[in-house]
Amino acid sequence: QMRLVESGGGLVKAGGSLRLSCEASGETFSSYALAWFRQAPGKEREFVSGIIWNGKTEYADSVLGRFTISRDNAKKTTYLQMNSLKIEDTAVYHCASKLVNSAITDPTRYRNWGQGTQVTVSS
Repeated sequence: QMRLVESGGGLVKAGGSLRLSCEASGETFSSYALAWFRQAPGKEREFVSGIIWNGKTEYADSVLGRFTISRDNAKKTTYLQMNSLKIEDTAVYHCASKLVNSAITDPTRYRNWGQGTQVTVSS
């Protein structure tokens, strides 16, 4: 089973930037679909962005044009570059992975999850 560890969260002012990292271990990384989800207090977990084995990406409408997902297979790491952050981006961000490279926006399809990293955007 793949273990995922996120890092890079923190406190930032609105309009600022953060880069999240998610390092994987345990299994072949390059074949996996990877995604970032977030969960704000009192809200359901929601899809943020995903990237499949061939580099194709997908984004939630709320982050399109502001966030960029990428992967480095040699380092077994996926990144989420977050620019122009808004207060409503405040949440715990989790990375997830799965072997099947379809339905990447559905959190119930993911087998492996990281513990999450807090992102707080202030005014």
